[in-house]
Amino acid sequence: METSEIKTYLEGLNGALEEFKATNDKRLSEVEKKGEADPLVESKLAKIEADLDRYENVNQKLVLQEKAAEGFAEKLDSIETMLKRPSAGVEGKQIDFAMKAWDKFMRKGNEGLDAEETKALTVGTAATAGNLAPEEYVAEIIKIVTEISPVRAVARVRQTQSKEIEIPQKTANFAAAWTAETGTRSETTGYTTALKTIATHEQYAMVDISSQLLEDSAFDMEAEMNQEFAEQFAKGEGNAFIVGNGTNKPVGITNGNVVAHTATGAASAAITTDNLMDLVHGLKSEYAANATMMFNRATLGIIRKLKDTAGQYIFQTGFSGQSGAPNTIIGIPYVEAPDVADAASGAKSVLIGDFRRGYMIVDRVALSVLRDPYSQASTGLVRYLARKRVGGEVVLAEAMRVLKHATS
Repeated sequence: METSEIKTYLEGLNGALEEFKATNDKRLSEVEKKGEADPLVESKLAKIEADLDRYENVNQKLVLQEKAAEGFAEKLDSIETMLKRPSAGVEGKQIDFAMKAWDKFMRKGNEGLDAEETKALTVGTAATAGNLAPEEYVAEIIKIVTEISPVRAVARVRQTQSKEIEIPQKTANFAAAWTAETGTRSETTGYTTALKTIATHEQYAMVDISSQLLEDSAFDMEAEMNQEFAEQFAKGEGNAFIVGNGTNKPVGITNGNVVAHTATGAASAAITTDNLMDLVHGLKSEYAANATMMFNRATLGIIRKLKDTAGQYIFQTGFSGQSGAPNTIIGIPYVEAPDVADAASGAKSVLIGDFRRGYMIVDRVALSVLRDPYSQASTGLVRYLARKRVGGEVVLAEAMRVLKHATS
């Protein structure tokens, strides 16, 4: 963000936050004295919260950009290496030619390609149903998905060309022993490892584009298609990374009881400051240092009203001076993930952890696009079906915790 934008954002956010604090304090005082708050005060507070929610959109972008930047080289790996090379030279010319051939295929289909353009693309058959997109085209879509999907932005992302990936995982550790200076040192045992397999699952997205737009050379089809595919992929995978059960989709962070939970102490929708403090302190220090909280916007509305024992709100703006930083809860940055459960009895409403160490996403770096000019022809549209494969699983459960609305 530019300095002027930061200043404007800071002034607006701080003004709204101070008004929120004053109005909420008045509401709490009325509840304490009368047993209920004035409806006018409640209405005013709701309007202020709506203003704060608008500022949250900017904060979300800041956090996702920061987290995405931390692991960007790791996420895009070989694809990004190709993209960062100069476009000059033979390889650069090949990339440019492949992208031009891809644009031509998307507009006119395989029939519009000449022999050289066909050679530049991996053209599919009836059995494979679609052409494989150039790697740089795939990279751009993944980049946009990362900006949209909160889990992808904070987790670790790997690429594979196979249907699954195997990673070594420590299952038990050595137990250190004591001995005298010249004492016998027996062999320490207990260290074991195993291979964890993360399978990829097929995900698809469909986009309809006007035939007239495709005929218009001024229409930026690449940008339009990138955005459409990315938004659909991000929405689908975002849900799976949180609650997926592993059946034809990734295994989510909150699925089952793999990740330990901190109980609120009651099977109700209530969240207290102590609950969040217990959740934070349930993490080992090595993970807490790089921790991020994750919850949906409704839960943020609950947390924003909480105070510590000194009467200070635990929600704090992150901007300072001329440099921008994310807002925090108890000093920890957070991201909004709409697929995290609402605060309710039995629900897991708040996630925390070093997600880059705790959760792994696996992209099979291949995007197949089928151009269908027939099924929607009566409405003047051309349909595109994009297919890709992605997997995800918890790889280090102790790096994360969840807040569960339960007695234990």
